[in-house]
Amino acid sequence: MAYVNNVRMFVRVYELGNMSAAARDQRTSPAVASSRIADLEKHLGTRLFNRTTRALHPTEHGTLFYEGAGRILDAISEAEAAVMHASQSPRGTLFIAAPLGVGRRLIAPAIPDFKALYPEIDLRLRLSDRIIDVTAEGLDLAFHMGPLADSDLKIRVIADCPRVLCAALAYIARRGMPMCGQDLISDKHDCLNLRFPGAREFQWTLNGDQGPERFDITGPFESDDGDVLTNWALDGFGIIHKPVFEVADYLASGALVPVAVDAPPTQTQLVCLSPSRKLRDPKVQLFVDFMVARCKEALAA
Repeated sequence: MAYVNNVRMFVRVYELGNMSAAARDQRTSPAVASSRIADLEKHLGTRLFNRTTRALHPTEHGTLFYEGAGRILDAISEAEAAVMHASQSPRGTLFIAAPLGVGRRLIAPAIPDFKALYPEIDLRLRLSDRIIDVTAEGLDLAFHMGPLADSDLKIRVIADCPRVLCAALAYIARRGMPMCGQDLISDKHDCLNLRFPGAREFQWTLNGDQGPERFDITGPFESDDGDVLTNWALDGFGIIHKPVFEVADYLASGALVPVAVDAPPTQTQLVCLSPSRKLRDPKVQLFVDFMVARCKEALAA
């Protein structure tokens, strides 16, 4: 397995462009990563990367080897998947990503039940509201809400997710009740928005008499953590734009109330993204099927 591990490390170094990042990805040290690349270069009799103090770039031979190395790893994964499928004993590790709200409320609570059904499968869950590059970060699959950029990833739609604009009664008492999109962009109201490098939604799309319309909203606070925005709204600092399932308990208790009801937000979709080759892995397919059923059940409740 030493050669396979060396090839796997090479692929991650090539894709991430950084020895330390590849070492973290493979859960080892930079020294081990460097040693594996050196062993591979010695075996091949050629340099695969040009190294400087600040950067690492593949050589011409490195680029050529990367194309074949990917096929080697895919072939090994397919062979392992076939054996696991035949033996009905899926095992290994799944690397998964999800937005914070989706991960905390839908994915994480269901993972122990999946582990109980398939004890030989380990799971590594990463939560972030930032945009995740599924391929570059070596993920088996990622859950996603909102608009999608064009990609070669396989998409499985899990459910439509209604969204709501809401605020605390204390905020409404102080600033008034907005009824439409035009009210939101007036100086009277503060909107709390999810912002991070690479974010695509800098406007809120609301349904009006003439159909969907985009509004450039502003406010005093922004965050890259959706739950932080919810807490600010609960404290009366502004209006949030949220999937209903994320704030359902607060709406039921009256801690938050719908606003701008004449212009409700357009709904979004919860989807699962995966590199196409990953879907041939039985443990990936088992996890996707399990989570699709659990998410649909939770969202329908």
